[in-house]
This record gives sequence, structure tokens and C-alpha cells, in this order.
Amino acid sequence: MIILSHCVFCQIRPEQVIAENELAVALFDNYPVNRGHVLVVPKRHVETYFEATLEEMDAITRLIIEVKDKLDQQFQPDGYNIGVNVGGAAGQTIFHLHVHVIPRYSGDVPDPRGGIRRIKKSLVPYLEEGEG
Repeated sequence: MIILSHCVFCQIRPEQVIAENELAVALFDNYPVNRGHVLVVPKRHVETYFEATLEEMDAITRLIIEVKDKLDQQFQPDGYNIGVNVGGAAGQTIFHLHVHVIPRYSGDVPDPRGGIRRIKKSLVPYLEEGEG
């Protein structure tokens, strides 16, 4: 594992880890957008999702499933958003791959329709159900 002194995800302390496997770790986000917000991070320093190996992607996916079970028990969310920011234009601020697992709760936003698609105005107008 490459350890970079300036990378917070290369310096995860054992007490921060809530789940892990050979290639990835999971920890609660220090700046959560909802109760139970978790990050799943490869142990190897890799900047983006597209630079991860298939083995790392598999390890991350397996941890997401394990974390979901833990979050279901601890927080009983009504849904989830799972997402990755790739590059500065997409909002990535820490350039070590990390996957957000964000529990969602009924009523946490006034209208959750569209989920992650609503982070910016669509290029094509969204059709309401039954239109078009």
C-alpha cells in the first residue's frame, strides 16, 4: 500500500474502521450528509474509480453490501444513495477513490424524486409520470 502523507484516506486509523476486507475499508464520513453516511475506500492509493482494479472494485462492492446490512440494523433507513465523484468537475475534493453510501430517510428532503439526477439541472426536461 502506498502511503501519502497528504492523503487522509492513506492514514485511516484502525479505530475509524467499521468494516474491512483485504483490499478496502469502510468508515463513517467526517462530514455526513445524513445519519450513517459511510465511505468505502480502497487500501491502495488510487485517485479515481476508473483507476481501480477489478479486484478492488469487487472488494468495494462486497463492503458496500456488508455496510448496508450494518446500517440497516443501526439506523433503519428507508433507502440509499451510492455514489462516486470522479474528478474536480464532478466534485471530488479528496483524490483517493471513495464511494459514498448515504442512508436516506422518508422526509429527509421535501421531494427525493430523481435522487442523484437532481444534483444539477437536467439537459433534457424531466417528464412527470404519465407525461409524454
